[in-house]
Amino acid sequence: MSSLAGHPFFAALYDRLMASTERAGLEQKRREIVARARGRALELGAGTGLNLAHYPPELTELVLAEPDPHMAKRLREKVAKERSRRVEVISAAAEELPFEDASFDTVVGTLVLCSVDRPVQALAEARRVLVPDGSLLFIEHVRSERPRLARWQDRLERPWGWFAAGCHPNRDTDAAIAAAGFRIEQLDRGELPKAPAIARPLISGLAVRPGGEGL
Repeated sequence: MSSLAGHPFFAALYDRLMASTERAGLEQKRREIVARARGRALELGAGTGLNLAHYPPELTELVLAEPDPHMAKRLREKVAKERSRRVEVISAAAEELPFEDASFDTVVGTLVLCSVDRPVQALAEARRVLVPDGSLLFIEHVRSERPRLARWQDRLERPWGWFAAGCHPNRDTDAAIAAAGFRIEQLDRGELPKAPAIARPLISGLAVRPGGEGL
């Protein structure tokens, strides 16, 4: 979410709205993906901190970027209880990261590329801040491979965005990750449990910023 005005009601309800989805399998998927973070890690659109418990304790540093002030308030409350690792919360959109080139070993994005204003720019920024051979870990709901459902995603994109704080359910995110210059090393397809049909198609996995290349 890149609007600095934010979405106060959505932020207040987010954890409760996601609770059944988390219990039905998304929490386990987060655990599997986020546990693969290494070194200095950055999370894009960290929201209310649902990934926080799943980061490995051996990280050298964890930076959580969240531009929505209402989400960030709840995120900081969770981070304040952290004692086992160094965690920093910053107000930054995924499209404009205030970090030097090649400064992170891992970038994490879960259910974020659907809602950023400029996903191409967000992925370019993720690639820029990653070290060569650094990892992008992702869980994203995406455009359906089934033509009929994809057409419904297109039709309902605007009303769904009003309800879900700017979410676009019809983005072809795996193609965007590859087009941004990442090498996709793992891509699993599934469904976002307990979600409406237009938000159900899901991808998760790992992509790498190839080494030996310019930024």
